[in-house]
Amino acid sequence: MSVHPTAIVDPSVQLGKNVQIGPFCLIGADVTLGDNCTVESHVVIKGQTQLGQGNHIFQFCSIGEDCQDKKYAGEPTRLEIGDNNVFREGCTVHRGTVQDQGITQIGSDNLFMADTHVAHDCVIGDHNIFANNATLAGHVHVGDWVIIGGMTGVHQFCHIGSHSFCAAGCLLVKDLPPFVMAGGATMSTFGINSEGLKRRGFSKQSILQIRRAYKVIYRQGNTIEQAVEILHSMLTETPEIGLLVDFLNQSDRGILR
Repeated sequence: MSVHPTAIVDPSVQLGKNVQIGPFCLIGADVTLGDNCTVESHVVIKGQTQLGQGNHIFQFCSIGEDCQDKKYAGEPTRLEIGDNNVFREGCTVHRGTVQDQGITQIGSDNLFMADTHVAHDCVIGDHNIFANNATLAGHVHVGDWVIIGGMTGVHQFCHIGSHSFCAAGCLLVKDLPPFVMAGGATMSTFGINSEGLKRRGFSKQSILQIRRAYKVIYRQGNTIEQAVEILHSMLTETPEIGLLVDFLNQSDRGILR
């Protein structure tokens, strides 16, 4: 373990093995850093914040700060972060609110590029990439293996399905289903994320069926209820389509169409 002499670390902080804390960092009360975490210079970590193993936090990040929701009145809320995440320069991540579950959750193996923002009560899965200045408003849920382009904003309460792709410079105000690519000034869909699926080992047949499922939702004039019924008939041959069925059934805001 190595703590730079200029760093301020509250006595209550729990530090794992081989933790590195650089100059001018502030690690506040009730913070836990797992084994092999690296915190570069000028980083602030506060609140009831727990980080797993192998996380790397670069300079000028603020992790676990009070949220910006005006309803927040100082209640004790939490931030939980998994393993092997990378937070590049200037990232901000806020704790939850009692109006939701009181917790912001981030999984493992995510990359948050410079100046990304994760607001209160967000729930983020694993293996996601958030490009520079990507911004999540409160209560946003993100699945696994999602890519969100730079300068893209996601409206509060939106859900983003696994393996989807959101282009740069967009504003997402509806739910984005699994596997789907979206972008453009008016934020519309334009097919499935086939290249991403290939990289993750999806078979040609599965990708073909997912493309057919996309057409059921977006190209054949079906209502969501009709699309779900058709997709159910495809599950036996392609279980991956279950991600789409579950997502459509659970969408409260309505999907991007």
